Amino acid sequence: MPPRPPHFAGLVDTHCRLDYAPMGDDLAGTLQRAADAGVVQLIHIGCSRVSAPQAVALAARYPHVFAAVGIHPHEADGADAAALAEIAALARDAKVVAVGETGLDYFYKNSAPAAQQQAMAAHLEIARAVDKPIVLHIRDAHPDALAVVDAAAPLPRRGVVHCFTGTADEAAAWLARGYYLSFSGIATFPQAEALRAAVRACPPDRLLLETDAPYLAPVPVRGRKNEPANVAFTCAHLAGVRGDDPAELAVRAGANARAVFGLPAPADVRQVPTSQAPPG
Repeated sequence: MPPRPPHFAGLVDTHCRLDYAPMGDDLAGTLQRAADAGVVQLIHIGCSRVSAPQAVALAARYPHVFAAVGIHPHEADGADAAALAEIAALARDAKVVAVGETGLDYFYKNSAPAAQQQAMAAHLEIARAVDKPIVLHIRDAHPDALAVVDAAAPLPRRGVVHCFTGTADEAAAWLARGYYLSFSGIATFPQAEALRAAVRACPPDRLLLETDAPYLAPVPVRGRKNEPANVAFTCAHLAGVRGDDPAELAVRAGANARAVFGLPAPADVRQVPTSQAPPG
């Protein structure tokens, strides 16, 4: 049996995909385990033309689950006018709290860099139009991503560099532009010392926590499928890196999530709320 996550009240998993296996096969159990670990709110990511409307529908079923909608940089070649119009329409839904994830991924380059840059710029304009923050996926592309952001007018609500894996200098560049940094289980990996320098440098009012589930399970469950409850392991590890109390870090990061995403004050979800609509 894998170790059970600790409990830190007030956690927010700011980036997960609840419809991916194995979470989608046992969503009630997934949400209950998250609640048992102290997770009070979750942001479910829909990052394709297919998954974005599904994310909105899933978020509608649970009061403490919210959605972000966009087209992942891996699929940017397909981010044509019709696809972007669909995302813009979905982004106006009350349960959608952010646009994305969008951004640049030059590690895989599943889409051409130029297409990724164009899609990222278009998502920034959608975020401006709906007055919601942006969620950015940046891998091996910080200079170009910063250039895209700088070429656009600043968003009133800025946004988040999710699953941040850059250096302390790259972190400083995003922080200077008003962005939040979200850290995943990667920050717990033994070889991630450069990333932990960014963790230490991040101001307490700009730090977010995420799982990126079902990916990137943190130590001590690395190698397993990830799920929102495991954000508690990441919280504990990052608190140790920063010299913080983990319970206080959970509360602080949760407050940061509500600040950037405009989430409501959380309800008590120690018992997972009943679905508000039948599964779609």
